Amino acid sequence: QVQLLESGGGLVQAGGSLRLSCATSGRTRGTANVAWFRVDPGKDRKFVAAINRSGGSTKFADSVKGRFTISRDNARDMVYLQMNSLKLEDTARYYCAADQGGYHLYVLPQYYAYWGQGTQVTVSS
Repeated sequence: QVQLLESGGGLVQAGGSLRLSCATSGRTRGTANVAWFRVDPGKDRKFVAAINRSGGSTKFADSVKGRFTISRDNARDMVYLQMNSLKLEDTARYYCAADQGGYHLYVLPQYYAYWGQGTQVTVSS
């Protein structure tokens, strides 16, 4: 059984930074690609960033390129999303998701089988 637990969300002023963490357990170490999605109230999940099994390949949504970075520490079963230069429009609930292993970093949520409960990020002016 794979479990994901996000943390690190909170309230931050525009221009500030936050680091989200995703603790993974189960069969994810070095085997699953992991992504971050975010959800605005009443809207669909939007892809934010993804990292492959080894951590050697990443992908970002255009809206966060140059501001967000994603990394993972397989020894600790952790995935991180460093968010810098936060904007009001980054306000959302952020979810960590893992797939079942593969060679492609998908941006669509249906390719990810496992999801955490999410952590809220609120950016204020």
